[in-house]
Amino acid sequence: MTLLSYQIFQTVVEQGSFQRAAEVLNLTPSAISHAISTAEKELGFPLFNRNKNGVTLTSYGENLQPYILTVLNSDAKLQQAILEFNGLTHGSVKIGTFSSVCNSFIPELVTTFSKQHPNIEIKIYQGTYDDVYNWIKTGVVDLGFLSESSCKELAITPLCEDELLCIVPKGFRPRHKGYIELPELKDQRFVSQRESTDADIQNLFHKHRLTIRSSCHVVDDLSTIAMVAAGLGICIMPKLVMQNIPYDVDAYPLKPSEHRTIGLCCANPDLMPPAVKSMHRHILKYFKK
Repeated sequence: MTLLSYQIFQTVVEQGSFQRAAEVLNLTPSAISHAISTAEKELGFPLFNRNKNGVTLTSYGENLQPYILTVLNSDAKLQQAILEFNGLTHGSVKIGTFSSVCNSFIPELVTTFSKQHPNIEIKIYQGTYDDVYNWIKTGVVDLGFLSESSCKELAITPLCEDELLCIVPKGFRPRHKGYIELPELKDQRFVSQRESTDADIQNLFHKHRLTIRSSCHVVDDLSTIAMVAAGLGICIMPKLVMQNIPYDVDAYPLKPSEHRTIGLCCANPDLMPPAVKSMHRHILKYFKK
């Protein structure tokens, strides 16, 4: 397979059809189809399932994709290094992030960076902690925001601390005015999220050996808070999540206080291409302020 074949393969994956991939790459659909068929014959197995709604990866294609992404990322790094040697400021940066960072920091980060580097393309990928971790590991993104509790073996540069709060329905009366003690939580019904979304909260429960009761298991922050507002339980949320929340709930600090540490990760800090290195410096400077 050639580098163009790899580019065609990845574009088809991202677009979900030969037709849309052809439009992105400025090729004909028949050229896309021929390139994929040639690659499949060369490899000896099918890469895509074809159907009337588009195409999806076969199990062979899914297993091959991380290796193809590695090749494409290596080529991108090479091209950016060449541009840097020539004194040019082009390139692209792909950033993975979870929702609260995406809402609170990403707009200003991207805007201020783009003013300084208008020729560098920035792509944002939003998902859960697990999504961001996997995107970093497979090369889908260059940089990723994670909490220290979810970065696993990845090196992480701490950026800020985010206090954890107890979110309760209006009318809820804690035992103490102005705060909630952690032992109180064991008697309460909880609205919980998947561990891939709220690893920090799960760590808090494990740390303090709290067993909680939950009848609602949801995915995103707003749904969780909506359930709390409806009186279906309480939850623990990072303070960053609670900015501009449209639901009528109360937030109490915890005693003892707990927080999550938000940081920046990448697969290999020593091999960042120029554009990624510039964005990495920009993010660190932004949070230092």
